[in-house]
Amino acid sequence: MSKTHQLQIRVTAGDKARIRARAASAGMDISRWVLEQVLPPADRKFQALCRDLATRPAARSFAFAELQDCFARLTASEYVRAVRHGPELQLPPFEMNYLAATVEHAAAMYGVDSPRWVASVKGLDAPWFASPLKSLRLYLLTQSPPAFRRRNLFIDSSVGQRV
Repeated sequence: MSKTHQLQIRVTAGDKARIRARAASAGMDISRWVLEQVLPPADRKFQALCRDLATRPAARSFAFAELQDCFARLTASEYVRAVRHGPELQLPPFEMNYLAATVEHAAAMYGVDSPRWVASVKGLDAPWFASPLKSLRLYLLTQSPPAFRRRNLFIDSSVGQRV
């Protein structure tokens, strides 16, 4: 992506020297280092997948699978930085709930607090089951992770797992 805009900030001479030293120790120029601190790669990946959920409904299952794989590869601190801001685009209710449940479930796995935006997501009005088979409903009702059950989503796998 080409850079077409400029951002300036005022810092003290000491702060600039520290920023320059940290950028150099990371093998980056100042602009790239500062940008990675503000918009880390995992945050950019999270937002890109959220955009897919908002704009490519036919690819929903692939976007969620990629999101789960992405979360599984992150450290706890990378995860916290990746999801601290909610989706930049408005998602349909199902996608927003599934995303919020996935983020909340991953936070529990990492032993960190869920980001604030997750609490503002209102659960689905009607239950959604990952399988159309009625014989599996009791299993899904009892085995779904709590973050999903709270949002009326009943699934069999989540972050770090595949069916």
